[in-house]
Formats: sequence, structure tokens, C-alpha cells
Amino acid sequence: MITYVLAAAAFLTLLASLVYIRSARLRFRVVRLIDADVNRDVEAHSLAFSAYRKEAHSAIVYGLLTTVLSSAAVIENPDVIAGFAVLAAPAIASLWWARLSVREARMARNRWDIERRAGEALEQEQLAPKAWAARLAPEEVPDFSGFEIGRVYQAGSGLMAGDFFDVHRVGPTRVAAVIGDVAGHGIESSITAFQAKYLLRVFLRQFRDPAQAFEELNEQLAAGDRHEEFISAAVVVFDTEAGTLRYASAGHPPFFLFQEDGVRPLRSTGPLLMLDPKASYFSREIPMESGDLVVMYTDGLAEARAGGLLFGEDRIIKAAERELAAPPDVLCKALLDAAKDHAGGIIDDDTAIMAIRRD
Repeated sequence: MITYVLAAAAFLTLLASLVYIRSARLRFRVVRLIDADVNRDVEAHSLAFSAYRKEAHSAIVYGLLTTVLSSAAVIENPDVIAGFAVLAAPAIASLWWARLSVREARMARNRWDIERRAGEALEQEQLAPKAWAARLAPEEVPDFSGFEIGRVYQAGSGLMAGDFFDVHRVGPTRVAAVIGDVAGHGIESSITAFQAKYLLRVFLRQFRDPAQAFEELNEQLAAGDRHEEFISAAVVVFDTEAGTLRYASAGHPPFFLFQEDGVRPLRSTGPLLMLDPKASYFSREIPMESGDLVVMYTDGLAEARAGGLLFGEDRIIKAAERELAAPPDVLCKALLDAAKDHAGGIIDDDTAIMAIRRD
């Protein structure tokens, strides 16, 4: 009878060993997942490995007990058999706790998967604004023979950018520079900026006059139900064969043409986009000589504040005049730095600046 009890105890310890082996395997998978993570958490790894060692230790102990109890079952000495039979009690208790341990190991694995996916989602959320900004305000612009082009972009406090700029060829001898700002922040404004930028690429190739391109863009965008959005934008088309620039501005802040005899503001030639689908725009054409420089920007530059005092147009002109001999990239950075200094080091709004000089 006692021999049967001992055999039963051996069977119970075997079951406990198998359950702990399963739990240890699950724990070890969690350890490997943490090791494979590029952002490896040392503390999480230590805790997971400690839990794995505990389960592995239990599996080994109960495996040894199974061997001992199986051997004791064939011994005829009643005292030895009775002594080993007592081990059945902790084996039964361990089966209960081992079952819970497997459940905990699964929960640890599931929790790690959830945390990893949450981390990946958060990383994507953090990368999304950068990806949008790269589309709206690229770090590199094409080189165009006959022009030096500089640009700089400073993201504001919002998660998604609404400012955009672009430089592209619209004809064999014509290059268009575009800058714009969608009111507000967030994904909707960023999507609208993206649409405006690439629709302008199409319309500036279709229409020689930038004012016509604005009218077509305005009609397309204003036809939707986005009544709370509007865009300020400016386009300059440089014609190297004619030696001119033709510009149109849809409610955009004045930008500046620096020439040998002084500076000329290029002011708005029509209303903001998306306010009225039937709005009219016109353009102006100006001779452009070698060495002439156009500086374009979004309102984040002019509206950089020191208390209630704006950086403003006059400071933009003075800061640009100090750097007229510098490359356009250097001039753009100098303008941004001057606005930051004025605002105490922080500009809350998105800020885009472009400078184009004719060689």
C-alpha cells in the first residue's frame, strides 16, 4: 500500500517538474524578447531572468525528487518508504502553485508583447511629425544652375507641421519657389499643407502665371467642407531667359527682394486661400539682376515675441542686410538665430525661411 502511495508521490513530483519546465520555457522566451529589444531594459531583463532561474530551479528539484521517489518505491524498508512518502504533500502543493506560475509566465509574455507594441506605436507617433515635416520642408532642395538656394525650418510646439516650402523647375528656363502656412496645428492642417504643396506643383506647370495657379488651387481647396482652415502662401517664378521674377502672394506676410539699390517688399496680391472659392489673384513681374536676393518666410519668424514685442519686418530686413554677402543657407540660419535671440531662445510657431540668389 505504501509503495503505491510512494509511486503516486513520484507521479505528482513528475507532474510538478513538467509544469515548472513549461513555466521556465515561457519565462526564458520573455528573457530572449528583452535581449532582442534594441532599447534593452536592464532592470526588466534582471527581473525576468530571476523569475526564469526560480522556475528552472523548481523544475530541477522536482525532477530529482521524481527520481528519488521512483527508486524508493522499489525498496522494501517500510521506514524509508514512509519517510519519502511525506514528500507527496509538498508535491501536491507545488502542483497548485506551478499551475499559477504558468499563468503568470503567460501574463508576463503577454504584458511584454503589449508593452513592446505600445512602445512601437509611441515611436511611430513620435516619428510621424518628422516624416511629415520632411515632406513639407525637406532638408535638401535640388540644385538649379544660375541660383543659390538656402532654407531652414524650425518646428514649433505643435505635434504636426503646417508650414511648407518647395523649389522646383516649371519650364526649361523657369524655376518656382513656394512657401506657405496653413492656419492651426495638428494632422488636418498638415494634410492640407501637403495637398497645397503638391497641387501647386501641378498648377504651376499648367499655368505660366502664378496668380492663375493660386486661383485654381483656391477653387479646389475651398470647395471642400474645411471651413475653419485657410492658407497663406507666396510663389516666385524666376525666369533666367527673361531676367525677371514674377510673384503672387495669397495673404502671405511681405517677403523681400534685396537689390543693389535697396530692398523692396513684395506684398500680398490676393486674399488668403480657402476663404472664398471665387477669389481673384494677380501677379507682378520685376526685373532681376545677377546678385539679387529674395528672402521668403512664414509668420513664425516675424511673430517671434519678446513679451508683447514682435520681431517684425524691420528686424528681418536689418538681420538679412548684415548677411547679404553670406551664402543663402548662412543667411537663413542667421535670421532664425536673430529671431530666437529676440524671443529669448524659443519660437513657439513653426518657422520656414528661404533665400534665393541669382548668380
